[in-house]
Amino acid sequence: MTTLYLGNLNYSSWSIRAVLVARGSGLELDECVLPLGPQQTYDVLLKETTQHRVPAMVTGDVVIHDSLAITEWIAEQVPAGKVWPVDPVKRARARSLCSEMHASFIDIRSDMGVDIRSRLATPDMSAGLKWDIQRVLEIWTQTRAQYGEDGPFLFGDWSAADAFFMPVATRFQTYGVALDGVAENYSNAVLSFPLSKQLIAEAKAEPWSLDPTQFRPKSAG
Repeated sequence: MTTLYLGNLNYSSWSIRAVLVARGSGLELDECVLPLGPQQTYDVLLKETTQHRVPAMVTGDVVIHDSLAITEWIAEQVPAGKVWPVDPVKRARARSLCSEMHASFIDIRSDMGVDIRSRLATPDMSAGLKWDIQRVLEIWTQTRAQYGEDGPFLFGDWSAADAFFMPVATRFQTYGVALDGVAENYSNAVLSFPLSKQLIAEAKAEPWSLDPTQFRPKSAG
């Protein structure tokens, strides 16, 4: 049995990334969504995954922490093309962008916490936040310019790269960040993808509420 432990889908961006990759891969596994904050949640995570962070995957006696590690494990279990692009150049580029998303964009994370079902005021644009937003738009525009003829997503077909950037697209909606041109088209494509629409509906239906400006969900990346 393989179980993927997740935080609130409305707030936990790294949980969103992991579960989108898992669902897109077609791999059969159980999902366990836990409300972030209550002590009971952390007790469950410590017992089942040895840490207090999400996402975490348990498969047999093996515990896998971190969204990138989970993504790579899933990619090894399913046919080529289900997680990463088949083309080696696209695949290398997709991995590079996911690693950048994983390690960077600190100001977006700090000033624009994920809250899919809300519409909130645009935060003050510090130099760091402006840089982060510009870098995201640069990635989307440049990658789509290179691979746009292959399909509507970053590398044509949907891949882990789109799962990793999907929560950023929700942030732009939540905080009223205006998009146009290629970036707007890409954001619309990734948010209207069936897996994204399903997740957004699930996030909106969750009974738990947090203040994303006061609470930062613990994440394993």
